[in-house]
Amino acid sequence: MRTAFLVSSAAFALSAAACRTASPSAEYLTPYGPPTRPFSPAVRVGNMLYLSGQIGTGSDGKLVEGGIGPETRQTMENIRDVLDRTGSSMSRVVKCTVMLADMREWDAMNLIYAPYFPQNKPARSALGASGLALNARVEIECWAVVGR
Repeated sequence: MRTAFLVSSAAFALSAAACRTASPSAEYLTPYGPPTRPFSPAVRVGNMLYLSGQIGTGSDGKLVEGGIGPETRQTMENIRDVLDRTGSSMSRVVKCTVMLADMREWDAMNLIYAPYFPQNKPARSALGASGLALNARVEIECWAVVGR
């Protein structure tokens, strides 16, 4: 009886230790150098990559002009750029959350968004939001698989 208890205790301790060491840690990725804002562009945990919300800013940091179409296109290009710089791609995106300043722009946003995912469509949530950063019309955050 005592031997069975000791063996069971040892097995439990080993499995608990294995779970603890198998837990991946977060890697805060800054593909553009030190962050200039109070968040990381992407965080990797294991084989998952979590992107911060992207808006339609150009390389000058200013929102592109022209409304929902140009903003959505620039937002998607910004997402593609972060994914490329952190070892993933648009084809490995599994989830997106779309925030729109005006839900009436849903169709116009989708016309630009959809071609970025020609085969596997990621899961997606969408919501109307007031007060997006820089008065953007759209913000999109994504999760993607990275690595093998």
